[in-house]
This record gives sequence, structure tokens and C-alpha cells, in this order.
Amino acid sequence: MYAKMRTKLRATILIILAQFLGTTLWFVGNITIPQIPLPRLADTVAIGNALAAVQFGFITGTLIFAFLALADRYSPSRLFLISALLGALANLALLLPSINMNTILVSRFFTGFFLAGIYPVGMKIASDYYEKGLGKVLGYLVGALVLGTALPHLFNSLGIVAFNYKTITIVTSALAVTGGLLIGFGVPDGPYRSAQKKMQLWAIPRLFKVKAFRKAAMGYFGHMWELYAFWGFIPVFLTQYSYASNDILNVSFWSYCIIAIGSLSCALGGHISSRLGSKTVARLSLITSGICCLVSPVIFNAPLFIFIPFLLVWGAAVVSDSPQFSNLVAQNALPEYRGTALTIVNCIGFALTIVSIQIFSKWALLVDPQYLFIILAIGPIFGCISILSKNS
Repeated sequence: MYAKMRTKLRATILIILAQFLGTTLWFVGNITIPQIPLPRLADTVAIGNALAAVQFGFITGTLIFAFLALADRYSPSRLFLISALLGALANLALLLPSINMNTILVSRFFTGFFLAGIYPVGMKIASDYYEKGLGKVLGYLVGALVLGTALPHLFNSLGIVAFNYKTITIVTSALAVTGGLLIGFGVPDGPYRSAQKKMQLWAIPRLFKVKAFRKAAMGYFGHMWELYAFWGFIPVFLTQYSYASNDILNVSFWSYCIIAIGSLSCALGGHISSRLGSKTVARLSLITSGICCLVSPVIFNAPLFIFIPFLLVWGAAVVSDSPQFSNLVAQNALPEYRGTALTIVNCIGFALTIVSIQIFSKWALLVDPQYLFIILAIGPIFGCISILSKNS
């Protein structure tokens, strides 16, 4: 009994560490791409396209991984290792001689593509080790991803962005390889893995026929509508507040704090879920972030000592439901298709972020800065209705 608990704890620690190391590939472009000596990259639209390529790659990867049921048909630990190695290789393409814009876009696309074998597959590996208490573990896994998301802002606030882009690219690729090796050689397939021997084209429709699974997925989609738009535009909101209030803010530092606090709330929410349940934690997170969306116009005119704590609360609430929705998806999926379930829900969720960010960008041109985030309330409202609905 003690030996099993020790094995599970060791696997959990390695999965969390490997997840963080592997997902550093996701956000390295925020720092390195603007430094590449290429005239076109002075164009902010070109920079945005290069960064968006990672998202499109991830969506494409998750769609293919889910359609082929790779994480269910083959060893997820080996799949994680192979994806980390290939993702690191794709990232290193940024160092090719005579690099051009097309090379950058292809490099970032395939980096995102192989991240589909890291982030959702990491959750799949964790789910194979836990028959109960998965919500707590996923809290730490998503918390590691959140911390990685926030790091570029911290680097910018400290001036670390001045590091040579070649060094950063090599280091992050090495970190991803290390994460892959930790899983590939340190974490065998879990005891609760239910392997699927052959691909079945109707697996995804079968998953969505399960009512509880469908409700969890819809709740996650509502959450994703808000999350990345909030993360992406929080520096804009802080900058506009600084102009309007004449308060001098270190925008990069506070952006880091507002995003990074989500790593703590994910971990805390995981512990709370073990007592109150994942559904309760997810619902409370959605309600809190939805309220923050709706009252944000009023808070925009508040003094700094109210404004910053409000955004910290929002930053904590906006992501703390993510691991709990993933837990609900894993719990309510057909056991033999758990990896496919996590992957396809991630795919649709991240595809939705592109839609919400595009709509949000247009919205930002039409309204005063104080009303910037109110449109994001659509996501939490939809998520709450989905998770509470008796007929969905």
C-alpha cells in the first residue's frame, strides 16, 4: 500500500514538472520572435500572426490526436516523450540560417502541433493514476501551465527580454526535452489506463452523447471564451487605466501578478474540490469571474488600491475552474476514450479562444476602455447555464 502511494506521488511530481517544462515552448515566442533580425517582424500584425500560429498548430494537433485516438491506442507516456522531442526540434527551427517569415510561421505552427501531445496528454497520464482525487492533481498541472503563461510578463518587467533570442530558444528546447525524458523514462502508464486497441471513427460523437460529459464540455467552452481574451488584453486594460487615472504602473509586472496568481488558485481549487467536488469549484469560479466582467466598468474608475486587488481576484477566478472542468470531462468520459475526450475538448476550447479574441479585438475598437471586458461575461454565463442545466 505504501509502495503504491509512493509510486503515485512520484509520478504526480514528475508529471507536473514535465508539464511545466514542456509547455515553456508555448510562450517562448512572446520573447524571442520580436528579437529575430527580420524587418517584417517590426510589423505588429506579423508578430501577432507568428504567435497565433502556435494556437492554430495546437488546435490542428489536438484534432488529429483526438480523431486518431492516439493517447488511448498507444502509450501516453511514449506519446508525451515523442511530442516533446519533436516540439523542441520545431522550436529550434527559429535558429535556421536565412530565416524568413514563412519559416517562423511553420516553426511556430508545428511547435503548437506537438504541444497537443504534451498538455492534454499530460492530463491523460495523470488521470490514469487517479481513480479519485484527480481534481487536486489537475489543479497543480494547470497551475504549472498558468505560471508558464505569466513568465514572459515577468521577464519583460525585469528587463530579461534583453537575453539573446538564440539562447532562450535553445534553453526552452532543452527544457522541453528534459520534460519529455522525465515522462518517457520516469512515468510508466498508470494502473487505471484502459487501452483502446483500434481507432473508432464514432468515438467523438459517442462521447458527446453522454449528458454529464456534454455539460462538463460546454462549461469548459464558456470558461475558455473568457480566459485567453482576458489574459491577452489585461496589459491593455492596465495601460488604459494608467492613462485615465494618471497612476504610474509597471504594466508588465502587474500583468504577471494577475495571471500568475491563477497558478495558486488552481492548486487551492484542487484541494477544495476534494471536499466540495469539482462541479462546485467550477461553478463558484465561473460566477466570480462573471461578476468581475460585469462590474469591471465601475472598477475602472476606482482608486488604485481597489483596482489592483480586484484584478488579482479576477485573475485567480478566471482560471481556477479549468482543472476542475478537465476533471469533470475525464470523470464522465467513456474510460477507453478518456485521452480522446480530454484532447477533443481542448481542441474545441482553444479554437473558441481564437473566435473570442477576434471578436474582442473588434469590440475594443468600438467602446471606451472601461467597457473593454464586459463582453467576456458571455462565457461565464453560458458556462454556468450549461453546467447547471438539467436538460442539456
